[in-house]
Amino acid sequence: MTESNTLKIVLTEPQSIEDLHIPQNIVIDLIFRLLHNEGNVALSRFTEVLKIPKAMIDDILLWMQKEHLVEVSKASVELGRLSNVYTLTDAGEGRAQSALERSQYVGPVPVSIPDYFIGIEFQTTKQHDISIEQVKNSIGNLVLPSDFHRQIGPAVNLGASLFLYGPPGNGKTTIALSISKLIAGIDPIWIPYALCAGGQIIQIHDRLVHKASSSEQYRSPKLGRIDQRWTLVERPAVATGGELKMEALDLRFDPVAKFYEAPLQLKANGGLFLIDDFGRQQVSTRDLLNRWIVPLESKIDYLRLLTGQTIIVPFRHMTIFSTNLNPRDLVDDAFLRRIQMKVFVAPPNEKLFYQIFVLEARQRGLQFDKDTFLYLLQKWYREPNRKLQAVHARDLINIVSAICKYDGVPLHLTSELLDDAARIYFID
Repeated sequence: MTESNTLKIVLTEPQSIEDLHIPQNIVIDLIFRLLHNEGNVALSRFTEVLKIPKAMIDDILLWMQKEHLVEVSKASVELGRLSNVYTLTDAGEGRAQSALERSQYVGPVPVSIPDYFIGIEFQTTKQHDISIEQVKNSIGNLVLPSDFHRQIGPAVNLGASLFLYGPPGNGKTTIALSISKLIAGIDPIWIPYALCAGGQIIQIHDRLVHKASSSEQYRSPKLGRIDQRWTLVERPAVATGGELKMEALDLRFDPVAKFYEAPLQLKANGGLFLIDDFGRQQVSTRDLLNRWIVPLESKIDYLRLLTGQTIIVPFRHMTIFSTNLNPRDLVDDAFLRRIQMKVFVAPPNEKLFYQIFVLEARQRGLQFDKDTFLYLLQKWYREPNRKLQAVHARDLINIVSAICKYDGVPLHLTSELLDDAARIYFID
């Protein structure tokens, strides 16, 4: 079965309320809440918000009319029922209040968990086909060993978990973010706006994470009429660091709005999830590892509703752990086995450090000669036996720039200015 046929099965526009695969009362409650919030609602507005076909909404509104829950506040004889504008009756207002007590969510009709599971699996089981040139270009702004791309390229194509480790200040985070941009540019992915589980609504679409895709090739006629509850986005990238708490990995229930927000890993499905500064999170490393060890192995995750019901969702993203701590002090062999690829991001040698310094200087429009660099290298690195870090070049030049601005002189680079910058920057 071709990819387009597979997507067609998942994304076909529903023709009846049964095709939604969720309880009908979820849709009826959404209609009540939208009418309560906006007063008078046209059929076109219902379809715009709920993302389901007009005919389906019209059938529900016709039933609600017969039950004296809604009435037509405006109509056009020429255009028929499809031009009607609806408002709540007194009885309907009472039902709307009940719907608001259950939840205040107003938005696209949610997709069932089984449909979401199938949709994500269909779009993530195929390995990526990223070329060497694409990987090289993605990290082309970094000065790295010439064969470094061979360490991360296979991991990206495989979609495997990746462990980046090494001393601070040598580009691990930048490498991870470059990978995320690479993945985002591969091909877009269809995701639902919201999910339905146990009669509860889980909002999964996040404007900060899910960027609308402009790719038209994935909206081809082969897919037919698309279920508008799904939207085409760039492959998502979620990044978190030392601020990460365990609550962010679980369903978060808003006690006022009374619906759930998806955890970070669910929002990252189909893309990348970066845990930066691994080992420095507000949650203990042991608790974090225990939370992730099963999903990394099985590619599924278990989430729990407040009712106690457990739901099973796909865990389908490239997971990158980045740390400047010793991995052996953080994780055991059982966890490392589940992270298939580990890449050491080493400090630059003197040759690479020179290339980094030249690159940083050129970006600032600075004239830079090798003798000045050798002076810096000898006095501030070789003599004190200080380790090189890639970030030092950028930081020292930034300080030189600040000094020149303070002195009111044109930006330039001399051994004296590097001495001034180094005295400020390094702690001896």
